[in-house]
Amino acid sequence: MKMSIFMSKVTSLVLVTFALIFSLGAQAAHPNLVMTAADVSEMRKAITKPGRFSKAYSDLKAEVDLHMAQPITVPVPKDGGGGYTHEQHKKNYQLMYNAGILYQLSQDKTYADYVRDMLLAYAQLYPTLDLHPARKVKSQNSGKLFWQSLNEAVWLVHTIQAYDFVYGALSAQDIKRIETKLLKPVALFLSQGQPSTFNKVHNHGTWATAGVGMAGYVMNEPEWVEKALYDLQKSGKGGFIKQLDELFSPQGYYNEGPYYQRYALLPFVTFAKAIENNEPQRKIFQYRDGIVLKAIDTTIQLSYDGLFFPINDAIKSKGIDTIELVHGVALAYSLTQEPGYLEIAKQQDQIILSGDGLKVAQALDKGLAKRYQFDSVAFGDGSDGKQGALVIMRSQLAGEQALLFKPTAQGLGHGHFDKLTWQFYDQGEEIVSDYGAARFLNVEAKFGGHYLPENESYAKQTVAHNTVVVDETSHFDGDVEVGNRNAPVLHFFETSPLGTVSSAKIDTAYQGVALTRTIALVHLAELEKSIVLDLFNVDASGEHQLDLPLHYQGQIIDTNFSLSVNTDQLSALGAKNGYQHLWLKGRGLPEQGLAKVSWLNENGRFYTHTSLVNGQEEFLFTQIGANDPHFNLRNEQAFVRRVQNKQQHQFISVLEPHGEYNPGKEYTLEAASQVTKLSYSQQGEVMLLNITIAGVSYLIAINQAAEGSIRQDFQYQDQSFFINGRLAVFALNDH
Repeated sequence: MKMSIFMSKVTSLVLVTFALIFSLGAQAAHPNLVMTAADVSEMRKAITKPGRFSKAYSDLKAEVDLHMAQPITVPVPKDGGGGYTHEQHKKNYQLMYNAGILYQLSQDKTYADYVRDMLLAYAQLYPTLDLHPARKVKSQNSGKLFWQSLNEAVWLVHTIQAYDFVYGALSAQDIKRIETKLLKPVALFLSQGQPSTFNKVHNHGTWATAGVGMAGYVMNEPEWVEKALYDLQKSGKGGFIKQLDELFSPQGYYNEGPYYQRYALLPFVTFAKAIENNEPQRKIFQYRDGIVLKAIDTTIQLSYDGLFFPINDAIKSKGIDTIELVHGVALAYSLTQEPGYLEIAKQQDQIILSGDGLKVAQALDKGLAKRYQFDSVAFGDGSDGKQGALVIMRSQLAGEQALLFKPTAQGLGHGHFDKLTWQFYDQGEEIVSDYGAARFLNVEAKFGGHYLPENESYAKQTVAHNTVVVDETSHFDGDVEVGNRNAPVLHFFETSPLGTVSSAKIDTAYQGVALTRTIALVHLAELEKSIVLDLFNVDASGEHQLDLPLHYQGQIIDTNFSLSVNTDQLSALGAKNGYQHLWLKGRGLPEQGLAKVSWLNENGRFYTHTSLVNGQEEFLFTQIGANDPHFNLRNEQAFVRRVQNKQQHQFISVLEPHGEYNPGKEYTLEAASQVTKLSYSQQGEVMLLNITIAGVSYLIAINQAAEGSIRQDFQYQDQSFFINGRLAVFALNDH
């Protein structure tokens, strides 16, 4: 019995000892997040050799050395987004992150000491802080260092990595103070202190779970990791895994749109990398059929000429060189060795100092980059991919062109009321435009850098987009919750050498009104150009006023109908729902037939929008800027096609790029539209458009049948035709 008790005590002591050794061993394995010891070993070798990686190291070292020559500044939080204290805390976490990397690569303890001193300064400040003084009164996610806890989570994602980099250079006393006074309180504040945000399936929740989960790996708090993955109750109803399940469609499209997809990408990529390095058995990069990699690739696809498509609350200057996607592309190349990602990395012209960044740098040095393939594709929306879709159509027939068609889900609180809208890009410029967000990001003088009031009163409203407005009211009556419950239905999408066509419908944007839009980017090979066909059907249970705006970038050149223009006094087009911000500058009532509006874009090309009208369709020419006392809105142009007292109506139009204007060499080519005829008819499930352009007569057929692959036979002008698939183009002159 005594021997048994003795052995039991020995066994217990051994188990405790092994547990302690395991715990200490786990603590000693630094860095253990996005970089491993093996990564660091290879990176140290690389900085001694010429190439992109060593240059990136030298450039970063010079930049950090310059900042480290200045005193450490950790100010008491005061300002909102864009203000001095807000920006200083952002600079601090980036500086700590960069200095930590330099310590790992150079082994110069000066960098570790700098990070230590700044962390200790924060450890002294943080316990004294209450909620941020510039927080919104009704905000449920206020921070302490920042006006919203989202920024606090971003701070933690970077700072915990900096701490991980320098951990091995810190004394036990410094570790205890930094963790107990700073890092653990921040992690607990972002998790237990704000459960609604932490458990939320939203980009705020993504940043919070990433920061707390990574802190759990660094500070040996496995319970934090589990809660970050599966929510505070570990129920699986929230947390990082749920965010991967619900925020992305099966194709990797993020519900809030490209702007927020690139923003949310960094925590997804960073935390996933940390999970892989610490717990490879979770197989995070295989989860949901490789959803993290799909999300990275989709983010690239959601761009044109280096900039993201500006749908929803988007700042239009954001593009593929954003640091979030730099990290994403490095990871994507590391996972796949796909040389197309190297072409994107080359355009980004930024090498990150990580194991993945080293692989990109070395591959670029070897000249392994190949052209990245941008495709025509329909990205399903919603976690099941069936809540509508974001459709991208591309053409290279006459320069790089892209058409974005938006029958997507609402996009949560950042979504706009713009079902079935579209945008068009050509030769590097936006032609048919979307306003994006009304915001001057981090410009404190403009509403503290927050979204402007006009984001709600104009930018989100339906009239600010290129889609039908019924009775001057916005889709879903401007109610986000209603919008989130109702998405369009994508009828079809097809791409072929003839072009790309898509059709979608929504009957919940307005009560008793069904909206159906079919758009095609059609290649006219004989003319070496592409045109856009737009067919918008409205079918209502009662009579309504119907408006279809088209927002364009450029200078009006001509119309083929007379205008009555307001030259000495302007009034707003309406009183609410965005109409109050539109100056009515002129109006015209084209006769039955073709109504043309032509404009010249900055790319030196002309564009003519030709509409098939019945003599009752009024054109209203507008400019943004009414009821804007603080000059918050850009003064952009649009024309609105309006019909009154209609129960059913079809808006039919063609967008035609043409000609060239070269002021430097003083010549102009083909400034006039070459469309001379446009007619529409329908036979069964086949829509037929006869268009004569540049002397060539085309019959364009679009098959609406439920089974689009079934052959459809039809007659036109006593001739027999058939269509297999969704789109067919016939040159009648040669038929």
